[in-house]
Amino acid sequence: MVSVIVPIYNVEQYLRRALDSILSQTHKDWEAILVDDGSTDNSGRIAEEYAQSDNRFKVVHKPNGGQSDARNVGLEHISGEFLIFLDADDFLHPQLMTLCLEAMQRDSSDIVCFTYDRKYRTLALVKHFLHLDDPKPHYEFYKQPAYIVTDNIFDYATEHSNPKDIIDKRWAVKHCQVWRCMYKTYSVRDIKFPTGIIYEDFPWWSEVLLRIKRCTILNLPLYFYYPNQQSDILSTNQAHKIESLRKAIELAKNKYTSAPEAKRKAWERNFLAPFEEKLKKKEATQ
Repeated sequence: MVSVIVPIYNVEQYLRRALDSILSQTHKDWEAILVDDGSTDNSGRIAEEYAQSDNRFKVVHKPNGGQSDARNVGLEHISGEFLIFLDADDFLHPQLMTLCLEAMQRDSSDIVCFTYDRKYRTLALVKHFLHLDDPKPHYEFYKQPAYIVTDNIFDYATEHSNPKDIIDKRWAVKHCQVWRCMYKTYSVRDIKFPTGIIYEDFPWWSEVLLRIKRCTILNLPLYFYYPNQQSDILSTNQAHKIESLRKAIELAKNKYTSAPEAKRKAWERNFLAPFEEKLKKKEATQ
């Protein structure tokens, strides 16, 4: 029922944690597409180890092409009705699939949005600074989570950290990371990630927003984001970040040239403007 796409590149020290978090899901009808993007460490062998012990894991080995290319390859291999993304240095709350599927089926939604555990991320950053071991996650289990349902995700989606035009900020769908949602597969599987750049989430998410008819928002921390200093966004030099951001903005703008005016204006205000401001700041420090 659920496909999980996991792009993998030289993450041997984190990969078992990520894959174990899939195994620990309270919902058991899933497949995980592990895309080994030309790893030079033991990541590919670890992926094969999991596939040999559980046939719900499927491994695809490919030459290195970057995270976007790995995700695109993963999209070609999925068979689930629903889709989530997991970065290989992060991990999932055990109830993520169960809670999102319940919302999908109850509300007939195209997408279910959630958030990540900010306490874990903050504690991890502090422990990194102090050269201490990574924190152990605390899982709170949920029975009847609060939620809202909307037929206009543009009323809630934003890149602003402190959105002013969303009345109840608890329900803001902040930022465009692809791993913050469960998607109906048919809505997104033909949307390709642009390759060769970082900030690839921005144009991809911009197109997803145009496809969504109904959205459920869960104000729950169902994803554990790990601040890996070797990740693309944290390890890339400033010049490449600037060039990638320029290209991402250009690609995203092209998707809204013929969009309905209300959606285009909301997107320009809540996503384009923050990204253009981010670009100006980066260019000023170059």
